[in-house]
Amino acid sequence: MTPPGDADPRFVSALVDEEATAAASALVSLAAGAPRALVVLGSGLAPALDTAWPAPRASLPLASLPGCLAPVADGHGGEVRVYDHASGPVLVATGRTHLYEGHGPRPVTALARAAAGAGVERAVLTNANGCLRDWELGDVMAITDHMNLSGASPFNGPLFLDVSAVWDAELTDALRGQCQREGVYALLRGPEYQTAAETRALAGLGVDCVGMSTVMEALALHALGVRVAGMSVVSDLSFAASPTAPGLVVEAAARAGEAVRMGIEAALE
Repeated sequence: MTPPGDADPRFVSALVDEEATAAASALVSLAAGAPRALVVLGSGLAPALDTAWPAPRASLPLASLPGCLAPVADGHGGEVRVYDHASGPVLVATGRTHLYEGHGPRPVTALARAAAGAGVERAVLTNANGCLRDWELGDVMAITDHMNLSGASPFNGPLFLDVSAVWDAELTDALRGQCQREGVYALLRGPEYQTAAETRALAGLGVDCVGMSTVMEALALHALGVRVAGMSVVSDLSFAASPTAPGLVVEAAARAGEAVRMGIEAALE
């Protein structure tokens, strides 16, 4: 199993290890061939494709893939599914693992690395966020850039990845027709939300939304030659006076499911 495109062999060697290769083989078997795309559904978004897409052709627990762990966060499912799409087989993960669960980047990027090894050409990553702008709950932001403030990386050693084009310009442009917003997403490790002082500082740095996922996966996929697009759902207003309730995060994300579905379809065309 090898990643698509002209991925740098140094990144392939660093990221596609024995576990990722075994998981890639399992994904190819599940899809009955090389999958074309990967979709990761974030908090509250697991049902986003259920009503509009035909039933998945196959599925298995994420934890059954070598190197992958079962998601534990609220609003995250634990499956990887195969859907038959006009563009080819699509892998859809109904949840993900996070850095704040106490794991390093390896388990967090396990599915992404396996999917790249299985041959996916593009990926659409979705999440729920805390919004630093005067936007509305349920707005969907196309991710145009990111800030990695987690202190973590998928790499160790002198592997210097060019991150200037992690978010594919053409795929992001396709999302603009479906998303109400676009902007910069910042990764914080969590699990605590940011303080008022941190919120003011991040907004002043040009961050539009913050969250605890997605960037590790995007970096690994980009390094392996996969085109990446991202959507982030406004599920918490960080400048609001009342504290954040995790259940409200999931509810707000679920309300945005239709826009997320349309964005996914646009990015897969």
